[in-house]
Amino acid sequence: MGALSLDFTKVLKKFREGAKISQEEMAEELNITQSHVSKYECGRKVIDLETFMRWVQITNCEVQAAAMMFGSEVCAQAINLLQTVPMFIGGMFRWVL
Repeated sequence: MGALSLDFTKVLKKFREGAKISQEEMAEELNITQSHVSKYECGRKVIDLETFMRWVQITNCEVQAAAMMFGSEVCAQAINLLQTVPMFIGGMFRWVL
């Protein structure tokens, strides 16, 4: 997979620390060494997209990561759409039946 072109070094550390996960714990979850985690966080190694997405899942920071990549306005609209679509579909089924 391709490497991320944006600088996420500070974000990686913020996500990990916010989730109260040590570098050692993150390394174990990602099946990499603690040294790799440290290198990702200080910018000495570029994180690939697959590892970044796993990092985001482990730290439960999906919304924050999406807001960073796509902007908060796009994320707000997506969340609104995700909440509206089930109501719309449910209403259609009630109307048809």
